[in-house]
Amino acid sequence: MRTTRLLTLILGLVVVLHAAIVVARESGRVDEVATATGWDHVPAILQRIKPPGFPDRDFVVVDFGAVGDGATDCKPAFDRAIAACLEQGGGRVVAPKGKWVVNGPIHLKSRVNLYLERGATIRFSSDPKHYLPAVFTRFEGTELMNYSPLVYAIDQENIAITGEGTLDGQAGPKAWWPWKGPWGGDVDHGWREGDPNQLADVQRLGELSDAAVPPTERVFGDKGLLRPSFVQFYRCKNVLIEGVTVTNAPMWLLHPVLCENLTIRGVTVRSHGPNNDGCNPESCRDVLIENCTFDTGDDCIAIKSGRNADGRRLARPSENIVIRGCTMKDGHGGVTLGSEMSGGIRNVFVEDCSMSSPRLDRAIRLKSNSLRGGFLENLFVRNIRVGEVSDAVIHIDLRYNDETGEHNPVVRNLFIDGVKSQKSGRPLFLLGIEGQPIQNVVVSNSRFENAAKPSVIEYVDELALRNVMQPE
Repeated sequence: MRTTRLLTLILGLVVVLHAAIVVARESGRVDEVATATGWDHVPAILQRIKPPGFPDRDFVVVDFGAVGDGATDCKPAFDRAIAACLEQGGGRVVAPKGKWVVNGPIHLKSRVNLYLERGATIRFSSDPKHYLPAVFTRFEGTELMNYSPLVYAIDQENIAITGEGTLDGQAGPKAWWPWKGPWGGDVDHGWREGDPNQLADVQRLGELSDAAVPPTERVFGDKGLLRPSFVQFYRCKNVLIEGVTVTNAPMWLLHPVLCENLTIRGVTVRSHGPNNDGCNPESCRDVLIENCTFDTGDDCIAIKSGRNADGRRLARPSENIVIRGCTMKDGHGGVTLGSEMSGGIRNVFVEDCSMSSPRLDRAIRLKSNSLRGGFLENLFVRNIRVGEVSDAVIHIDLRYNDETGEHNPVVRNLFIDGVKSQKSGRPLFLLGIEGQPIQNVVVSNSRFENAAKPSVIEYVDELALRNVMQPE
């Protein structure tokens, strides 16, 4: 094994070929959290994150007309059960063992816990017409009126999805996924040359945002081909998602937006379609994601805060996020920050996670560009076990998608300790921007075995490598 000195020599060769780099400690202008002792702030964050409680009352959907035969539309029964639960002050809306077809979205209300017993599967219709009328939502970081997410709540408090059952979006090559259009994924998503796709609508939405058209006037739904998220809680407080399995999503799976006090615990996320990110907290504050399993067609976890002009308009960062004890299988990144992060991301703590698959590209990933802008600061990572990733273990790309603009992102204060990787494409891939380098990166007590290629470093100031080893 080569020690820190030899790894630094390798990095030095890369520097000669690519860019100038300063290997040193940062010498000023660091806020209180942005030090290696930032972990000391986690107990205070966790103390603020408290799962909601609910009255000890059950509203079983069969009592409201639901039939778990896999054929009967149970949406009216779920709606009646939720309304009754709300009217009586809250409790659990219970889906017993069975197959519950729901032809349309489930809209949760304050003080309602949607509880799925073991053996219960809620199968959502794959007919887009069932998700009208349009609701206020986000698509890839931009606000608009669009198809309702399959499970949705807005401006609610004390809400939950719990139990041991399954939410099945029934998306696939014949439903939702083909709207993506061209895609480089490994799974056949059903689109063929000449079929309609979302590309023109994505461009139109971006133009409306750039022109400062109010979000309520950006109306898509059946006037476009923009897929909804699976579970989306918007501007909600005191949220819990625990124990359930979520699969076959139209697009992003768990997508809380502008939420506070959020716990996601013991959830299994499994969906391999285009843009099937597992869990994307966006512009959220005080978040705990623990003991979850992700097996996805895109990033396993991706922290976001709005895209381009819309993210800057709202200026709401994602912050104070703790991720621990999770397992990442297939995906583009294990824990990702960006790329829709124009509102900023700060104070993210990742520990005790296992990441491994021939179809997992990266372990820790940061992605942005000068069109997105924003900031990514105060990232703390420790005790990460990486069995195999196909690309770099630590991957920072500030030229993502080769998009450019006038808003250079600021990335600084990254502390990565105790990463043990058994196989990868590279140990590190750190790609900054000329005139706006990545600042203050510390990698310590880490081993990168069987890396196919050396690290790539461009435009990084204050990089410290301490007790870092890679193979001969």
